[in-house]
Amino acid sequence: MSRPLGAVGLVVVLLLLYSSVYTLSETEQAILTQFGKPVGGPVTQAGLHLKLPLIQEVHHFDKRWLEFDGDANQIPTKDKKYIWVETYARWRIADPLRFFQAVQDERGGQSRLDDIVDGQTRNAVASFDLIELVRSSNRPFQVTEELEGIGSAEAMAKIASGRDQIAQIVLKKAAEITPQFGIELEDVRFKRINYVETVQQKVFERMVSERRRIAERSRSEGQGRAAEIRGQKERDMLAASSMGYRTAQEKKGEADAKATAIYARAYGRDAEFYQFLKTLETLGSGMDDKTWLILSTDSELLKYLKATGGR
Repeated sequence: MSRPLGAVGLVVVLLLLYSSVYTLSETEQAILTQFGKPVGGPVTQAGLHLKLPLIQEVHHFDKRWLEFDGDANQIPTKDKKYIWVETYARWRIADPLRFFQAVQDERGGQSRLDDIVDGQTRNAVASFDLIELVRSSNRPFQVTEELEGIGSAEAMAKIASGRDQIAQIVLKKAAEITPQFGIELEDVRFKRINYVETVQQKVFERMVSERRRIAERSRSEGQGRAAEIRGQKERDMLAASSMGYRTAQEKKGEADAKATAIYARAYGRDAEFYQFLKTLETLGSGMDDKTWLILSTDSELLKYLKATGGR
């Protein structure tokens, strides 16, 4: 019986020894609680540490910077534009004891940051126009044709603070509250800003309408240019045709002049013979084997026919 009792005693001693020590890594800090209440100060030194077995409990907390990713909230701006705003932040547990007493754990810390950061974001967004939340500086930028139709005047408006400074306002106001919860807030940024669905739909409709207007104008300009090109082509064709007609008429006139000159020279050399040839051409072009011809006795044709027959 002594051996089993000895073994049991050894196991109990080992368990007590095991439960009386704990370790912390370089990225951890801890709080000891006894019957649910904190005892002593924060333990921040990495290594092996002692505690009362079975009575004291160790609560581990991260030393590193943690990420806060807020939910999207619908917030009205100063100029009554309803937008969705999402924020993110960096924070750490600066006072583990106060943190444990105020929020217990990291989940409670995230929940508290939701209230603090989102609340200060609402206050800041409601104090500025939308353009201040969108732009960070007054640097000049090119106004595109699409922007001219959907609000270039609003987009080019001068800003007094800008997105980055508004984020710093949120950080400053929130950082004044978080220390009472043992939290140090390092950075706050706007992750995303967007119109709510109803306003977004109206913006899309304006964009579509503007695109259609630009397309219609481009189409009209193209049709006008096409008509101009067709008109120029017709004018070029008419000019070419007129030039060809004029050249043909000049050539024809020159040929008629040469023919007339030739006829004139032939008539001048033998007028009687020229008259005779013209008479034969007239007879040849106006008569065939079925043609009847009645001539008077004083007809010039009859005179030549009689002369020809006489020969």
